[in-house]
Amino acid sequence: TSRDAAAFTDFVRILSNRWGDVDIDLAHVRVQGVNAPPEIVMAINYFNELQGVDRPDVLVLTRGGGSLEDLMAFNDEAVVRAVFGSSIPIVVGIGHERDESLAELAADRRASTPSNAAEMMVPDKVAIMAQIEMMERRMIDRVDDALRSRSVLVDRAVTRVTNVLQTIRFEVERAVSG
Repeated sequence: TSRDAAAFTDFVRILSNRWGDVDIDLAHVRVQGVNAPPEIVMAINYFNELQGVDRPDVLVLTRGGGSLEDLMAFNDEAVVRAVFGSSIPIVVGIGHERDESLAELAADRRASTPSNAAEMMVPDKVAIMAQIEMMERRMIDRVDDALRSRSVLVDRAVTRVTNVLQTIRFEVERAVSG
């Protein structure tokens, strides 16, 4: 995407709000006009050539809305082929819900908007933390239940052992005195 695009700003804002501390490597490209398709293809190829830790987990191709003519770069055959041929998964979120480009159809995932692409990238940290807290409560309850049931068993065993010891003591006392 373009670093100057509102789509990029929205994308970064949503990533930060949902999770934060996500590494983003931006390939600043034109997103409309005659120079846009070769720049987009070059960026996709660049990331696909990276190795090891430098290689991204996913590529996101975004652009805000516009007229059909504004979005034509994402219907360009070279862009569509680069998206389809990428060995790195690609999410494409172009325009608004109703806009649809060929690049989106060739992508691994289609996002309805650039903001939706960000939502697909990371879970909502607040929701994840709530799930973890719920699982923690369940686990504590299960441990407490297990300890209570074990406690009952221990109490029974102690009572039985105490009874046996008392019986033995009485028998020993009777044998000694008698």
